[in-house]
Amino acid sequence: MGRYVLRRLLQLIPVFFGTTLLIYWLVWSVPGDPFAGKCGERACPDTYVQFMTEKYHLDDPLPVQYIYYMGHLLTGDFGQTFGGRNISEIIAQAYPNTLKLALVGLIIEAVIGLIAGVLTGLRRNGFLDNLVLVSTLFLLAIPTFVSGFLLQFVLGTQFRIISPTVSSDAPFHELIVPGFVLASISMAYVARLTRTSIAENSRADYVRTAVAKGLPQRRVVGVHLLRNSLIPVITFLGTDLGALMGGAIVTEGIFGINGIGREVYRAIVTKESATVVGIVVVLVMVYLLMNLLVDLLYAALDPRIRYE
Repeated sequence: MGRYVLRRLLQLIPVFFGTTLLIYWLVWSVPGDPFAGKCGERACPDTYVQFMTEKYHLDDPLPVQYIYYMGHLLTGDFGQTFGGRNISEIIAQAYPNTLKLALVGLIIEAVIGLIAGVLTGLRRNGFLDNLVLVSTLFLLAIPTFVSGFLLQFVLGTQFRIISPTVSSDAPFHELIVPGFVLASISMAYVARLTRTSIAENSRADYVRTAVAKGLPQRRVVGVHLLRNSLIPVITFLGTDLGALMGGAIVTEGIFGINGIGREVYRAIVTKESATVVGIVVVLVMVYLLMNLLVDLLYAALDPRIRYE
């Protein structure tokens, strides 16, 4: 196992550099004046433009700029905005709120999606199965900004069950409704994926053998059927954590959460390319680490899988 983990970590290095290079090229190659609007309605002075161009190596080719950037990044320096603010400070302030929101959403989609998928997979073509299929189709059809505004208006404004906006420190109890909104589409996918996997594995030979041995249904489902059926679901949930963090722009905007999503939106509007690259690099690292964790969980779920 140790050798496998080391080999996978080494494999992540070229993937990390390749993805960050692509992101850096896409962001910094966007046409337009990077200093537009930085000095108000007037154009920025030539001395300011020259100083910032030299500071950020904007006259150098993109590969050279990328080398400079990665040299600073590997020392923990994410650079500065054009206004002189450290990007690492922006990430440190916004990242915890987005991480908490993503974790709440991940728990909600995992619990509700797995329960719904298991129940419908064991009792196919019944009332509950049809109800869950219709409900998941309903969730998939409603955009996040519609469900977010609807829940905010009904629960926050009409019935005053929740606060319409989340506090600056984003406590977990205030993130339940935003987390549900963020994870609503993924929850539908988890339910459908679990249902399909349960339905397929319930006809497998090892399940029929367990039933023939007279094992209790709870043990057959929990030990034999569910563990093997969870492999594709775990794959989806593991990669979805990064997707939830990256896709939180709309949800954070609706509920006023000061997180990564809002910072990315502000950076795009103000053309702060360095901020966009820094935040996306963090999301790339989350994706890579979650993929490694998912691979390691396979062996725990399926004893036939061995890593050497």
